[in-house]
Formats: sequence, C-alpha cells, structure tokens
Amino acid sequence: MKTLNQLLLDFDYDQNFKDDDFYVGKSNYYTFELINKWPKWEKNFLNISGEKLSGKTHLVNIFLKKFNGIKIESSLLNNDNLKIIKPFQNIVLEDLNLDVDEKLIYTLFNIIDQDNKFLIITSNKPIMEINFKLEDLRSRTKNFLLAKIDNPDDELMFALILKNLSDRQITLDKKLIDFIIKRIDRSYSKIFEFIYKIDEISLKKKKSIDFKIINEALEN
Repeated sequence: MKTLNQLLLDFDYDQNFKDDDFYVGKSNYYTFELINKWPKWEKNFLNISGEKLSGKTHLVNIFLKKFNGIKIESSLLNNDNLKIIKPFQNIVLEDLNLDVDEKLIYTLFNIIDQDNKFLIITSNKPIMEINFKLEDLRSRTKNFLLAKIDNPDDELMFALILKNLSDRQITLDKKLIDFIIKRIDRSYSKIFEFIYKIDEISLKKKKSIDFKIINEALEN
C-alpha cells in the first residue's frame, strides 16, 4: 500500500503530510506553525478552534508527542484533575463548551498563571464567542492566542478525501475526486460523511466507485 505522500505525488500534489499524516494547508498552516514554536509564544494561553473533525485533536496530539503534557476532556474536568496537572508544564483541555463547571475553568486559568504553565484549549468556536456566565471568566478569555482552523480549500479537501479513501483501501481517479470536491460542502464533517456514504453504496452494489455511485450519494 502506498503512503499518502506517494499517492499525492501520483496526483502531482505537494508532499504536505507532516507529523502522523497531518496535512498542512492554508486552512491550518498558522495553527500548525504556532504549536511547533512552543514555548516561544506571546502568551501562555492558546485556543485552537474549528469545526468538528477539522484536526484539532490531531494537532494537540502532535504537540503532546513533541513537548509532553496532559490532556483532559473539558466535560470531565474536576478538582482531582486540577491536582493531577500540577507536575505538567503543558495542559490541553479538549472540546470546551458551555457544558462545563465555569468555576473550575477559572481555577485552572489561575493555576496556569501562578505556575507559569501553558494551556491549550480546543473548541468548535473561538473561546471569546463562548457565552460564559461568569464575567471574570469571560474577561480572561481575552488573554488567549487565537488559532482558528478555517474551512478546507480545494487542496486540503483533495488531501482529506485521499486520506479517507486510503484508510479504506479505496483508489479513485483524480477526475472523480475533483468531481466530488466541486459538489460537496466545504466542510470537514461533510467530507467524512460523503466518503462513508459512497463506500457504503459501493459495498451494497458490489461495484467500484464511479460517477453513478457518486451522484447517487449526492442525491441522498
């Protein structure tokens, strides 16, 4: 089985898959570069935002693999976690939303400040747009570096489609991939959903993916 970079070369695409098959394009370049500049950040607080499946978790895993630290799901944050993080310099809080204990989040921010640690928070939308009830917490969100992963451009869509197909051991002609790119929403989740859909139709029909199967998936 060819590597993703070999497949991209077959299609005359640049070899932009970096750490652990993370494809760097215009949409995520700033975020990728920023996490790799640690600890030379302007602030100790970083918020990585982007829609579901945009690669936020992949990026923080790359960061933790390189620089070490601890990762906690925001929904699981509790007082015990606040004790566990003490030995770590880098803390990642995943998937921050309104369904959290705001006082615990505020306490976490204070720990980061007091102990000169680094905090990365991932969220679907920028942290400043999350309508926290605690005024002090809302104020503290202004202290974050903001790294937003934008919707994918054509190049990144091509790479993500190719990666999803490769993961399923499916090979498609470039013209079919280009056809898909022009017709599906410019969204990370929609890319994953569409590849799942055409694979499912292909398996049911016991036929290779072609224009007919792609059009059928587009109509559903």
